[in-house]
Order: sequence, then structure tokens, then C-alpha cells
Amino acid sequence: MPSNSKSLLRKFLIWKYKHIPEQNFIYILSILVGFLAGLGTVSLKNLTHYIQLLFELNFFKNYQNSLYFIFPIIGLLLVYIIKQTWLKKHIGHGISSTLHAISKLNGIIPRYNLYASLITAPLTVGFGGSVGLQGPAVSVGAALGSNAARLFHMNTKTRMLLIGCAAAGAMASMFKAPIAAIVFAIEIFSLDIAFTSLVPLLLASVSAVVTSYFFLGTDILLRFELIDKFQINDIPFYIVLGLVTGLTSVYFSKVFFGITNFFKQFESRAKRLLIGGLAIGTMLYFIPPLYGEGYGIMNNLLKGDHLSAIGTTPFNLDLSNIWLVIGLLLGITAFKAIAMTTTFGAGGVGGVFIPTLVMGSALGNAFSKIINNIGFHFNVSESNFTLIGMTGLMAGVLHAPLTAIFLIAEITGGYELFVPLMIVSAISFAITKYFISHSIYTLKLAERGELMTHDKDQNVLMVLDIDKVIETNFIILSPDMKLGDILKKAVAKSSRNHFPVVNEDNEFLGVIRLDDIRHIMFNSDLYDKVNASSLMQADTNIIDYDKDSMNTIMDKFKTSGAWNIPVIKGGKYYGYISKSKLLTAYRRQLINFTK
Repeated sequence: MPSNSKSLLRKFLIWKYKHIPEQNFIYILSILVGFLAGLGTVSLKNLTHYIQLLFELNFFKNYQNSLYFIFPIIGLLLVYIIKQTWLKKHIGHGISSTLHAISKLNGIIPRYNLYASLITAPLTVGFGGSVGLQGPAVSVGAALGSNAARLFHMNTKTRMLLIGCAAAGAMASMFKAPIAAIVFAIEIFSLDIAFTSLVPLLLASVSAVVTSYFFLGTDILLRFELIDKFQINDIPFYIVLGLVTGLTSVYFSKVFFGITNFFKQFESRAKRLLIGGLAIGTMLYFIPPLYGEGYGIMNNLLKGDHLSAIGTTPFNLDLSNIWLVIGLLLGITAFKAIAMTTTFGAGGVGGVFIPTLVMGSALGNAFSKIINNIGFHFNVSESNFTLIGMTGLMAGVLHAPLTAIFLIAEITGGYELFVPLMIVSAISFAITKYFISHSIYTLKLAERGELMTHDKDQNVLMVLDIDKVIETNFIILSPDMKLGDILKKAVAKSSRNHFPVVNEDNEFLGVIRLDDIRHIMFNSDLYDKVNASSLMQADTNIIDYDKDSMNTIMDKFKTSGAWNIPVIKGGKYYGYISKSKLLTAYRRQLINFTK
């Protein structure tokens, strides 16, 4: 930042400190962050829209099926070039990366995230990559919130709150659903639901929605008009739909992790691009509805036009055969997850939120068609089941049943369907939770012990920095060191009462405690006869710097009753953690969380 700008910022911060209460300034920042997040989301949508408009020219339409194969590869290649030659940084999945920043980086998100997804996501989606824009919108918004907090020297707790405000703003701007956006921020990011948090979330959400209306008008992404009211007789079918969406959510998650692990075995990004690009191109050639985000599929199914939703395929299929239509819709459900994850594996940038909705709409519509055509004279609303299928997939895949209920109800005005929305989302979430403990956003973070939850004690432990509680100023002994040297060079010069013993490779061998040698300290006859290896004791409680989370470390202190535990890093001795220092750090962090 130029010196003049720094001087102006310093003057402003001094003036703010004197004239604006801290809480009021947080409200102002939440409005600003909501506006910026809305602006970022609008920019993402417009950039993607303009790219897609190019492919609607007559020249491209004449070769549409063939270009379905080529365009995604071109988009992925452009993203690859930008990453390799300009950004030279990793662009993670928006929501997962944001959760990691909250839990392990004190909410500090690098500045390049302000523009990285803003450039690469429209290229991925605009050229046909089968992913969504919600994740990148959250990534851009979260980076705005984090860096705004840093600019104005806000504390860690406020920084995390502003990240949540930005996430809510991105959701509100994308779907014009401010209430669902607040629920999303609380449910996904595990934000505190105290009144002091809700007001900034509300202000950010409203600010983002107003921004979206200002730039995009009254257009909404999903258009739904409730025609068929909820029928109590349909409850058994909704229960079955909940079971089906739950199992499909498990399938979605298994496919996501399976394909992701498959691409990880290729170290070369170019090889990933080649394999993934060809796979995506092939899928889109045979199943054109997988192209891009998929809003056309959802909107056409919601208004009952399955022919437009399926579109033109390279085969001359008889789409008057309803069972063939059902098969194609189930194919879209199955292959959308594959195409989406392959796009990620090939290096594309996007989100999983919208593909989840697409799968749910196709599955719900196919389910209702099966019921209406199995010959038992049932008649259920296909549009309602399409809508509620989206809820079931979102509740299961994202482990966010409340967000699913409020989002679908709010963006479609389908509040009269609250009962089936709750039935399906609850069943789907319960089934998915049984088989997969965490969502695709959070599973890897949870496995590493880096996942924020609504458990405040757990969160305090998670954000503690292990480096700040490790003490390295211990006098180290070698195993062949004589008792006399131990007393002269270690005991006499240290205020500690225990001394680590390590070998030439700095591997931890054991510890000598002052109490262990107190009875022979003044026996000079032993000074040259007894060495450290015969005096040391093996320490069974050892902290692994690379593997143990702070929660695991706390458990080791609790179960062992020890006051000091050695730390190894990369198999080498690194230092000690004392219970007193750990508890002091914990209490300080707890104060930051609760004040």
C-alpha cells in the first residue's frame, strides 16, 4: 500500500476509534462486505453469461453437438494456462478452502483469492464445465470479508464473522434468498447464533440482495409457480423420495471422493487436464444436458417441459416413450456427479452446490414420472416432486437440511410445501449421515481435526496454534553423557526439572527428571560411572507435531496425568508442551471466542 494511502488509513482508524463504537463499525463493515460479495457474485454470473452468449451464435449452433466435446477442453486449457503462467497458486474448492481458513488460519485468506475464482470459474463454466458458480462466489466473498477485516485491523473473531457475512452475501445475491443465506452461513460455517452475530449477517444478506436486484433486476435463477398443493395422501411417496435422495446423496459423495482420489495419482497437471478433458468432452457429447451449470434443466423440469430439459442428443431417440425419458433423467442424475468431479479433477474451478440441485431436480422428476406411469392410477405433481428432489439432494450431499428447506422454499415461493420439504430433507440427511459422517465440504477437514463446529470448546482447541505452546528451551542430553556432566552442564544451568535425551540423529530416546537423580546427585563416586542412557526413562506419551490435533493433545494430558509431554516433528525431537502453558493459551482463546 502506498505511503499516502497508509497515512489516510491510519488517520481514519484513529478517527473511527474516537467516534464510532466498535459494534456499530462492525455493522457498517457487514453492509460493505455484503455489497462487495453481491458485486462479486454478479460479476461471476455476468462473465459466465457473456461467454455462453458467444456460443449461441449461428456459426456455433451449426456444429453444436461436436462443440460440446471441444468447448470444455478449451475452457480447461485456458484455466490451466492462467494457473501455470500467471496465478501460480492453488485454487481450492471455495467453501472447503474457506472453512480451512477459518479453522486453521485465523480467518486470513490470501488476497489472490479476490480475483482467482473470478477469472477461472467463468472460463470453466462458460465453456461447459459441469460445475456451479456458488462455491467460487463464496470464495470471492470470503476473501473480501477477510481482507476488509485485516484492512481495518479487526480482531480474529470479527474477521471470522465478516467471512460468514460474505458467504451469506454471496448466497443471497446468487439466489435472491436472504433468509436462506443467513441459515446457510450459520449451518455450513458453524457461526455463533447470538444476536450480535445475527444482525451483521442480516445486514450483509440484505445488502447483497439489493445489489443483485440493482444490477440484474427481478430475474431469478429458478422459476416456480405453485399450482398443485400439498396432498396428505402423497406423504408415503415423499418418504420413499427421502430414502431415494438419501441413497443418491451417498452415491454422489462416493463418486466425488473416488474420482478425486483417482486424479490425485497423476502428479502432472497436464496429464490430469488431458484425461479429464477427454472424459468430460465424451460425456457432454453423448449427454448434452450435463453442459455447464444446468439451470435450463431445472427450470424446464419445474415447468413440466422434459423435452427441452433433455434437449438434443446425438441419437434419434423416441422421446414420446415416457420410460425412455425416465431413463435419460436418471442418466443425467448419475452422470452429473461424474462430470462435475471430473471437471474438478481436470483442473476446473467451480462449486458443487448447483450440480447438486440439478441432480435433485432430475431425480425428483423421474421419481414422479415412475409413480404416475406404473399403472396403479397414482397422480402426483411432477413439478412439486422435482422441487423437493432438489431439497433431498442438498440436505444429503451438503449435510445442510435447514439450508435446503429454506433455500428451496424461498427461491420458489413454495412455502406451502414445507411439510414435504421437511420430511424429505430429514430422511435424506439421516441416511447420508449414517453412511458418511461429514459432507464433501468437510470430510477431509474433519479427518485432519480442522473442522469448525457449533461446539465452542472444540473450536477453541482447533484454532490454538501448536507452535505457540511448544517450548524448545530445554537443555538436551546425549545418551553417553556422564552424571557429572549432567549436573554441571544441565541441572546447574537450568530452571527445568526434566531433560530430554536424544541421539546423534536428534531422535528422542527418553527423559531424565530431577526426581530420578536426586538420590545420587551428591554421590561424586558415580559422576564418571553412570551415564544418561542408564538414568533416563522412556516417555510413552509423545505428541506427534505432524499428526496430533490440539484435541488429541489435550486428551493425552487428560489420560496420562502428565504435566509435560515431549513433541516430535518429522521423527525428530522438537520440544515440550506443558499442561500449564496449554491451559493458559486455551483460556485466552476462550475469552476471544466469548467476548
